[in-house]
Amino acid sequence: MTEMDVGRLSALIRDVPGFPVPEVTFKDITPLLADPDALRSAVELMAAPFEDSGVTMVAGIEARGFVLAPAVALVLRSGFVPLRKPGKLPYRARREEYQLEYGVDALEVHVDGVGPEDRVLVVDDVIATGGTARAGTNLIRGLGAELVGMAVLIELTFLAGREALDGVDLHSILTYDS
Repeated sequence: MTEMDVGRLSALIRDVPGFPVPEVTFKDITPLLADPDALRSAVELMAAPFEDSGVTMVAGIEARGFVLAPAVALVLRSGFVPLRKPGKLPYRARREEYQLEYGVDALEVHVDGVGPEDRVLVVDDVIATGGTARAGTNLIRGLGAELVGMAVLIELTFLAGREALDGVDLHSILTYDS
C-alpha cells in the first residue's frame, strides 16, 4: 500500500466535534467501513505486521474493534474472541476496569476465551489514552495467553496511549497529532 492509499484512508475518517462529550472530537470510521476497497486495505494493513507471528486468536475490543478484528482474524487464519463491555457475555468472565478520557468502564472476556496455548493479537479501532487497550491486553495476559501485539486503525498520539501499554508491540495505520 502506498502513502497515497493511507491518505485515502485518512480522508475517509470523519471528525465529529463534541461527541460523546463537549471536549472530545470523535473519529468516525463509518465512511471508511462503507468503502469496500478502503476496508480491505485497512484490514490488510492491520494484519500485515503480524502475518509471521503465529497468531492463533485475534481479540477484538467492543464495539468498533468487533468490526475489524474478525476480518483481521480471517487474514491471519486465526480465531476471534470478543472483549465485551460488562454483563454481555453469557458464560463466566474475567473483568478488567479502565479509565476513559471521560469516565470509567470495564472489559470482560470468557474465562476460556484464550489460554496458555494461544498467541493473541488485540485489535481495536482507536487508541487514545490507552486505558481500553491496557485493559484488553491485561485480560489476555491474565488468562495466560502470549500477547503478540496490538493493531489499531487510528492512534491519537497526542494522548500518549502507546505509553500505557508497557512495551506492547503496537501497530497503527493512521496517526493524529492533535
